[in-house]
Amino acid sequence: MFSHVMLGANDIDEAKVFYDATLGAIGHKPGMIDPKGRCLYIADGSILLLSKPIDGESASHGNGSTMGFAVDSPEAADAWHAAGIANGGTACEDAPGVRDGGPMSMYLAYLRDPSGNKICAMYRMP
Repeated sequence: MFSHVMLGANDIDEAKVFYDATLGAIGHKPGMIDPKGRCLYIADGSILLLSKPIDGESASHGNGSTMGFAVDSPEAADAWHAAGIANGGTACEDAPGVRDGGPMSMYLAYLRDPSGNKICAMYRMP
């Protein structure tokens, strides 16, 4: 359904360190910088882009917005979360753990990246 997601970042190098660590913890390759100075992560036909806003204003997070990354296990979510904390992210929401989502239970771990974007690692419990 999604072709790409673009997140604003005030410092691309700082954002790349953070996302290389968090995405690396769940098996993805480091990002690459394109000629426009954006950082790209490409996997399974989808692209995550980190970019300074084109209007020249500071990047800011979307209130109520969250971008989720699928992980293969609760342990992968924990590794993702730990890598994020160690590389400039901050914990938000509740501590990583199982949440009852009505028809399904999920293991969720939430972070804010260095620019304040809220991101989540999610594992759908069997």
